[in-house]
Amino acid sequence: MQLDSSSVARAAELIRNARHIVILTHMAPDGDAMGSALALYHWLNDPTNDQMVNDQMVNDQMVNDQMVNGLMVNDQMVNVIVPNAFPAFFNWMPGADKIMVYETQTKACDALIEEADLFVCTDFNDPKRIGPVGEKMVQHSCPKILIDHHLDPMDFADVTFSYPQATSASEIVYRLIAALSTPHATRNTQLATCIYTGLMTDTGNFSFNSTSAELYDIIADLLRAGVQKDAVYNAVFNQYSVDRMRLTGYALYRRMRIYPEYHLALITLTADELDQYHYQVGDTEGLVNMPLQIADVYYSVFMREERPKPGTPRSRIRVSFRSQGDRPVNIWAHEVFRGGGHMNASGGELFGSVQQAVRLFEQTFPKYLKKD
Repeated sequence: MQLDSSSVARAAELIRNARHIVILTHMAPDGDAMGSALALYHWLNDPTNDQMVNDQMVNDQMVNDQMVNGLMVNDQMVNVIVPNAFPAFFNWMPGADKIMVYETQTKACDALIEEADLFVCTDFNDPKRIGPVGEKMVQHSCPKILIDHHLDPMDFADVTFSYPQATSASEIVYRLIAALSTPHATRNTQLATCIYTGLMTDTGNFSFNSTSAELYDIIADLLRAGVQKDAVYNAVFNQYSVDRMRLTGYALYRRMRIYPEYHLALITLTADELDQYHYQVGDTEGLVNMPLQIADVYYSVFMREERPKPGTPRSRIRVSFRSQGDRPVNIWAHEVFRGGGHMNASGGELFGSVQQAVRLFEQTFPKYLKKD
């Protein structure tokens, strides 16, 4: 996969000319959202990297002999803003302590958004996926760069890097940094750790959407940068609380149903059930993958209810989709649940009750899933 050269050139120009950059990612940030946003943060703030365009890029990628005269971005103010809290098991990530959370730091975030002269958006295809931040970002007249791997991106950015075939937004960020920087810019250990976290989490620890040889070339480069892959895995996947472990057991024992004719599993959890196990952000991360360990289950869907916010009459149902092999779920997620994603890993949502979401699920899955 190669990035569009004209888009690379335009992105370089926008970054070079900006002084107040705000990096944005989606609500309920996952490992790819965190990894892609923080990798950009470290790249733009790296005092040892002069961000000069490398000779190979000038020779092979610039169109019409257009040359970028070095990005020289180290004097920029760069901030990462997320719409709401991220899971505690990402607190260890380099730079996570610098992230601003819009939901709890609204006034300070509004000031940064107002001052911005460039937005860099990662891992979402629609401003609605970043809530109130999206409205303010779209209304702001300054340039915008979008880096994403979901289907059908909205046309709101000046430069769009949209590659649904990519494993993750973090992969695209890696390729963009490599294209724009001096050789070995990706060898910054903190940056590389963030990229690796995004790759690892958005491929289920390299269990789906991860067959490209180029992916493992990237991983090798990240390991050379000093990424401790076993430590990253442990920090993300082996940090359960007692309540989270019990919630997982309850979900699998009481709230999982199987549709054998379609090799399909469904898990649902209401807000009341989550409260019973003292739910914390991230406690259901990875739950959707577990039914795929069952023989003859090739599709898995998980629905989680979020209580309505003040002034909002209906709950939000978060829907996660997983599948194996050549069994796509992204079209289903996109057309029925206003979402999308990879062929084997997607997400969506519905406003209403869990019962309504299940009815819609049962009405539509025969259209989108294979019986055999």
